Amino acid sequence: MTDTVHINTRIRRNAETLSEALESHMLKVFAPDARKELRRFSAGEAAELLGISTSFLRKLHFDNKVVDVQTSPGGRRHYSAEDLLSIRRTLESTAKSRGAYQRGRRDGDKLQVLSFLNFKGGSGKTTSAIHAAQRLALKGYRVLCVDIDPQASLTTLFGYRPEYDFLNSGTIYDAIQYDDPVPLADVIQKTFFTGIDLAPGGLMLQEFEHETPQALLNNTQPAFFARLATSLQDVEQNYDVVIFDCPPQLGYLTMSALCASTGVLITVVPNMLDVASMSQFLQMSA
Repeated sequence: MTDTVHINTRIRRNAETLSEALESHMLKVFAPDARKELRRFSAGEAAELLGISTSFLRKLHFDNKVVDVQTSPGGRRHYSAEDLLSIRRTLESTAKSRGAYQRGRRDGDKLQVLSFLNFKGGSGKTTSAIHAAQRLALKGYRVLCVDIDPQASLTTLFGYRPEYDFLNSGTIYDAIQYDDPVPLADVIQKTFFTGIDLAPGGLMLQEFEHETPQALLNNTQPAFFARLATSLQDVEQNYDVVIFDCPPQLGYLTMSALCASTGVLITVVPNMLDVASMSQFLQMSA
């Protein structure tokens, strides 16, 4: 007669087996300390991102007004994101109008906070959020990505492994938890993408959903809907745009992001069920 295996034990074993398989796969495919890297850009791509012509970019090099960049054996220039940022600063220093090349906030400008959300999973929230962040960064904006989805897909796309790197701490949860929150600056991570920082997500974020009802009973301040906005206050001077990648539900985390936002992007797949779901989401949000 075999011993009885409780369902929670079986689930945990399955989770551990999957986790070990993923770790083994990562070690086979990547070097142990490998990190994602942003590719270099051609002269044409660099000129488009800078908002100038390729002939003007060549002239800048000919006149020794910009930094030297990596050159292929055939003489073609290849630009890193750091090179583009350096050239932006050079162009901005001689521009007739402020902000022509060096994008970002000016005195008195409000921090822009964008939430990517939907009631339904699989609508492209994370994909849209990371592409928007990368495009803004390449155009010269200082971007902070905040992953408030416990599944932490955005964090994974930046090359981190939430189940290992931030198993018990180091996520945005640490900055918004009700007991002894830490400054948001303490959890922000640099990414491989120049111009983008990340406040990682992780499974611990689910605790915020569980703890908020008790916090409401205890009248814990700041209230749940203000905790993300409050945490941003300490770092907002470092960024032009903040992007929230929200979980696929209208829970406390999503509502907190909505209350901190200056803009909302609702992603939707063009079919009847997804549009119907978005309609329900809009009604609940209102």
